[in-house]
Amino acid sequence: MLADSPLAFLETLADAAARPHAEVAARVAGMASGHRSAAFIAEVDGRIVGHAGGQAAYGRPGVTVVFAVYVTPSWRGSGLLAALIDEVAAWSSAAGRGELHLEVVVGNNRAVRAYERLGFVDTGVRVPHPIVPALRELEMRRAT
Repeated sequence: MLADSPLAFLETLADAAARPHAEVAARVAGMASGHRSAAFIAEVDGRIVGHAGGQAAYGRPGVTVVFAVYVTPSWRGSGLLAALIDEVAAWSSAAGRGELHLEVVVGNNRAVRAYERLGFVDTGVRVPHPIVPALRELEMRRAT
């Protein structure tokens, strides 16, 4: 995921590769599911082909931030993105949060169009990318 779409994540491939496997496994297990955060994966033949995470937005009751969304290139356009977002939405709704927010790098028009097809709208908010501050991200939202 990091090698293919490095700007979509909050760490570099080098940083991720330097972490001990046990640390990564514990981090993933901790994110698997809960009231404040959850992670969803799609797996085919023992390989992860998609991922989407959700986290309760700090200081914004009723909002879940969708993060670390990724679909392997060969699965893009298959409906897998919609299925992953639907899982995050269902989890968010069950936790009492009725709105999803996510950020996309400005210029990643393919991702913007994909999210628009899933009901997300551009809020007009622009923020610096957390890893590459020269880049901007646009915020999108939709109801769960």
